Amino acid sequence: MSTLGLTSSLLMNTLKKLAAPPQLYQRLGSTLASKLTYSEYGDPVKVVHKENEQVPVPKENEVLIKMLAAPVNPADVNTIQGKYPSKPPLPAVPGNEGVGKVVKVGPGVLDLNEGDHVVPLSNNLGTWRTHLVLPQDNLLKVPKKLGLVEAATLTVNPCTAYRMLRDFADLKPGDTVIQNGANSACGQNVIQICRSWGVRTVNVVRPRSNIEELRQFLKGLGATIVLTEDEIRSTEIFKDGTVDKPKLALNCVGGKSAIEVMRHLQNSSAIVTYGGMSREPVTVPTSALIFKDIRVMGFWMTRWAKEKANSVERMEMFEELISMMTSNDLQGPAYKMVDFDNYQEALMNTMTIKGMIGKKYILDFGK
Repeated sequence: MSTLGLTSSLLMNTLKKLAAPPQLYQRLGSTLASKLTYSEYGDPVKVVHKENEQVPVPKENEVLIKMLAAPVNPADVNTIQGKYPSKPPLPAVPGNEGVGKVVKVGPGVLDLNEGDHVVPLSNNLGTWRTHLVLPQDNLLKVPKKLGLVEAATLTVNPCTAYRMLRDFADLKPGDTVIQNGANSACGQNVIQICRSWGVRTVNVVRPRSNIEELRQFLKGLGATIVLTEDEIRSTEIFKDGTVDKPKLALNCVGGKSAIEVMRHLQNSSAIVTYGGMSREPVTVPTSALIFKDIRVMGFWMTRWAKEKANSVERMEMFEELISMMTSNDLQGPAYKMVDFDNYQEALMNTMTIKGMIGKKYILDFGK
C-alpha cells in the first residue's frame, strides 16, 4: 500500500473511532449513515442513543431513501418505554412516520425515480435514521409541492381523523362533531377536515392562561366553537340551537372529559376513543346506554392500516388528504423542527404535555 493510501486508511479508522459527523465522512467519499437505536425498554432519554452505520444498498424491488423529516409522536415514546401494544424486536430503530427522498432504486423498481419524495407506509419501520432501504410496495410517492411537515406527519394523525369521521357516522354538511383534546395534532386535523366537508365542530380544551390565543388559533383552522373543560359542563349552545347536538364524539382524554362530550350526543350516536391522555378510564353512564343507545367504540390507526394495507380504500384516503393539503385546506400541526443531532430535545418535549397537545416535534435530517 502506498504511503498516501496508508495515511488515508488510518485517517478513516481514526474518524470512525471518534464517531465523526456524517458530513465529514461524506466529504471524504464515505458512505456513512446515522440512526437512533435502543436495545432495552425504558426512559427514552436514557435508552435511545445515536450510532453510525454504512448506507445500505438497495436490492431487487428495493429503494434507498434519505430521510428528510420524521416526527416524534407520543406513540413512539410509549413504544420505547415498552408500554405500546405494538413492539418491534430489539434492538430497534424508533419512528413510524416520515418523508424521504429517493437516492437510488434497485433492479425491478419501475414506479419510483431518484429525487422522488416518498412516505413509508408500514408500521415500526424505524424512520429515525438518515438513510433507509424499503421495498417499493412500502412507499407512497407524494408530490414535491406537498410540505415536508404535512408529508412527514401524513400517515398517523390526518388518517386517524379522517377514518373516525368517515367510519363512525354518516356526516353531512351542517352536522356537528364534538371532540376533546381539540388542540392535539389529531384534533387539529379533525377541525380542518370537518371545515372542508361543511361539518361543524365543538372543540373542548383544557383551561389555560392563554385560552383566548388558543381559541383564536383553533378558530383560524375552522373550529366552530371552542370551549374549556369547565365551559362544556354548563354550556347552553345545544339547548338554544346555536349548533345541533353532535352526531359523533371523539375522545382522546378519557375520565370526566369523556363523560362530558358523551352527554351532549344525539341518540344512537357513537363516542370513539383513540387516546387516553388523562390516564383515567372511560366511564359510561347506564342511562347513556339504555335510554340514548350511545355506542362506545375504540379506534387504533395501526390496526386499521394493517388490515387495509393495500386496499383501494386506503389509497383513496391518501389521495383526498393530499389533495386537501396541496390546496391548503389541510395544514400540518403546530410544530418545531429539531436538528437530528439534538434528538433528545424532541424526546424530552414529547414526553411532556406539550408533546401531547402542543407542538409536534419533528426531526430534521437536512437536505
